[in-house]
Amino acid sequence: MIPEIKISSREQELENLVVVVSRWNKLPGGIFNQAEKNYLRQQVEAEGKSVVTLNRITYQVFLFFIRKEQDPEKRLEGCRKGGAEIARSLNDQKAERVAVFDVEGNGDEALALAEGMALGSYQYLRFRKDGKKVNTLREIEIYSGFLSATIDDFDGNPGSGIISPLNLNTLVGTVSWCRDLTNTPNSHQTATSFALEVEREASQAGVSVEILNKSRLQALKMGGIMAVNRGSMEPPVFIVAEWKPANAIPAKPIVLVGKGVIYDSGGMNLKPGNSMQNMKHDMAGAAAVAATMVAAARANLPVHLVGLMPATDNRPGPNAMVSGDVITFQDGTTVEVVDTDAEGRLLLADALCYAQKYDPALVIDLATLTGSAVRALGPYGAAAMQKDAAQELGLLKQSGQQVFERVVEFPLWEEYGESLKSEIADLKNLGTPEAGLIIAAKFLEHFTRYPYIHLDIAGPAFLDKPDSYRGTGGTGFGVRLLFNFLSNLANRPSR
Repeated sequence: MIPEIKISSREQELENLVVVVSRWNKLPGGIFNQAEKNYLRQQVEAEGKSVVTLNRITYQVFLFFIRKEQDPEKRLEGCRKGGAEIARSLNDQKAERVAVFDVEGNGDEALALAEGMALGSYQYLRFRKDGKKVNTLREIEIYSGFLSATIDDFDGNPGSGIISPLNLNTLVGTVSWCRDLTNTPNSHQTATSFALEVEREASQAGVSVEILNKSRLQALKMGGIMAVNRGSMEPPVFIVAEWKPANAIPAKPIVLVGKGVIYDSGGMNLKPGNSMQNMKHDMAGAAAVAATMVAAARANLPVHLVGLMPATDNRPGPNAMVSGDVITFQDGTTVEVVDTDAEGRLLLADALCYAQKYDPALVIDLATLTGSAVRALGPYGAAAMQKDAAQELGLLKQSGQQVFERVVEFPLWEEYGESLKSEIADLKNLGTPEAGLIIAAKFLEHFTRYPYIHLDIAGPAFLDKPDSYRGTGGTGFGVRLLFNFLSNLANRPSR
């Protein structure tokens, strides 16, 4: 269970408390005596800490010191990380609630701190029976004169520069749901069960959902997903979700596409050694698209969205796709299969062809696509490439900085397509190993006839070790990024 964030105007009581300040002369005397103030200052200035804890036997008091010299994005990220650190301490002490006292009216920073506390309290507990290790924090109450005074200005979008507490709770909740989907093992999640879970959650939020079954995919000539699915005993699905409010903008929809390989063994080109470990997360792109659709609907964003999520597992079964096979796609393109472990791009190609029916203003795909992206950026950001969407990618990069889900642009030069040429088909599904993340995007670009952005999230989507509020395992990367991007898009003056 994720803590709920609230704004309060009540006086603080003797309880777990976080005092947020950026200037020493603003330390409240009613909370700290002079000896404590001296200790806090020494810890911050001499020891370089941002979080200092004082134990009061029955409760804890934390000082969070905002370092104003940082740029705004780094400052807010520092607050999120500080929040995660505080949440760990509170959960260790089995605390259920905490009050955040914004002394000076640093509303953005107080909300970012709360966001880090909430996201940092996430746990995937489905298969754990040890109740002693369960996080207990359930409520984060912010006392802020600034937030209390501006609460009426929140209009459901972060156009005022701060996200509303309601939308922040929505966002934290959908990120957590995305993490749950990504962390669920293949023993308990198939393409069909994934689709039904997305339909259940999305429908409750007001998103319309259609699940295309195997016979529909055959009729639509979706050659990619059908080929990848041939080795599996589980049928494939193609999830189509749509959020179209009455005041939707732009007139044409924005289409989000997510790779949904429920488990990737590599197919007949079986992954070696430990490379199959954690391949349950190869559907993180589809999970992020589903969660973004739900978040947009719950926040009532005035943006017309379509989400496309092709889903199957990739197995080396008796009838599995093999190297040398040729696949025909909806648009007539033929593709020679060089490596069955380059399967994600085949699913995405189907979805990119299908997206054309919407005449979209923009298509963005998210995929845990290449090891090349991991080697280039590690877990610190997503690799991005664009076609006819330079302005939109610029806005997306700004959102990436604001929420610290950073995006790094790579080129899509014509030369990168040379190694995809086939002697027997229009394309090969794999080119040279150099610049593999770009060549994969070049393959996908072939199937687009609209402004297009490709995001390779292979690095940050799943973590093997803890990283502050991102935790371990599925991170939900992309949900906060896209929500911020769509919110900013809805609030542009040109609207």
